[in-house]
Amino acid sequence: MFNLVVDQELELVLLNDSHIEELYRLIDTNRGHLRNWLPWVDETSSMAEVETFIEMGRSQYVSNNGFQAGIIYQGRLVGIIGYHAINWRNRSTTIGYWLAEALQGKGIMKRATKFMVDYAIYHLRLHRVEIRCAEANSRSRAIPTALGFKEEGLIRDAEWLYDHFVSHVVYGVLSEEWYARGVGGIDIDGERLL
Repeated sequence: MFNLVVDQELELVLLNDSHIEELYRLIDTNRGHLRNWLPWVDETSSMAEVETFIEMGRSQYVSNNGFQAGIIYQGRLVGIIGYHAINWRNRSTTIGYWLAEALQGKGIMKRATKFMVDYAIYHLRLHRVEIRCAEANSRSRAIPTALGFKEEGLIRDAEWLYDHFVSHVVYGVLSEEWYARGVGGIDIDGERLL
């Protein structure tokens, strides 16, 4: 298990069984907001589904295939961020995230995502990090744009969202681009990784 400190008010934690009820309440409270962009919301109708998600995240971490982390802001769970999987052969990953509606606009997701890119490039030594966002999701799309990702293209009708297809915009950043921007570097267990 781990806690990754992003800054004084923000950390990322590997979820465990003690988070089941809190995560379920967070999803339930934000159901309408999340349903606009995420296809799993209706399927997450009980704490058992949340428990399954948390167990999947732990298995992902144990098998060295990335992780799903709870975003803890000022001591409370406010969202999720994680690597969908890691392609070790190609040294690449894709980041996914969501945040409680009431906490948007505070820079939380931008800081958490920057940390995840730093972790992928400096700690995991990956070469490419990708983010895919629904074409109409301007808030989600603002994150990779603000972090200097390149918009690489559009995947038409990429995902079925309850009653319609949504297209995804693909953003990517390569390790040498991230290094060149000079924005990276993280502290892990008291060690500075550059």
